[in-house]
Amino acid sequence: MDFATILGLLVALGAIGGSFVLEGGHVSSIFLMAPMLIVIGGTLGATTITTSMETVLKVPTFLRLAFSGKSYHFNDTIEQIVRLSEKARREGILGLETNLARINSPFFRKAIQLVIDGTEVTALREILETEIAYVEERHKKGITFFQKAGGFSPTMGILGTVLGLIHTLSNTSDASRMAAAIAAAFIATLWGVGLANLFFLPVSDKLRMRHEEEIAHLELIMEGVLWLQSGENPRNIRTRLLAFIAPRHRKHEL
Repeated sequence: MDFATILGLLVALGAIGGSFVLEGGHVSSIFLMAPMLIVIGGTLGATTITTSMETVLKVPTFLRLAFSGKSYHFNDTIEQIVRLSEKARREGILGLETNLARINSPFFRKAIQLVIDGTEVTALREILETEIAYVEERHKKGITFFQKAGGFSPTMGILGTVLGLIHTLSNTSDASRMAAAIAAAFIATLWGVGLANLFFLPVSDKLRMRHEEEIAHLELIMEGVLWLQSGENPRNIRTRLLAFIAPRHRKHEL
């Protein structure tokens, strides 16, 4: 579970909801079915038009990644590459075959298998870069989906407010009731702006952050495996790979 995502959401909702209550408002007055239906349904519908059903069906997966994404341990990966490099220098590349089962990352495992199979260095780099490119393309779909939803949501809120005002002004003659109805009409704008800035856009940015972390990890693996294949000294491999990590996070700085 990503506590930063949960904490940020709770703080934002608590601050906004708390201030509303302190001003004398009632939280129940915000949860009106018609404005919620217009904003949520309209936003999801408009966003779905811009993408494919395959992407829409993956929305639960994107949300899972945003709220409980995987952490990448760069230092551990570097040490694993260094150990494999040391073994390759002692026993030869074929000696790495016994280590494949202990490599959890499918990308890392595939890279080592290609090295064992004797893949030429240029071809190996092309294969791994293609794998990374496909990962980037998959991630981009989720990021773009929530980014577009964040763009449509405020517009749907305004549309809901306009529809509410049209209904109110054409059907209400009592001034006191009209004021309450106008206030209710603006609930749609509240939902539109709120969902965009408290959910859709933050989730998009969180997915982008996850994407950047994973791509950096994959690139580290790719470079490390290429240097391993070339027979580079394990000490030099560690030194080069530590460049992927901020100095304060390096555990084995030489």
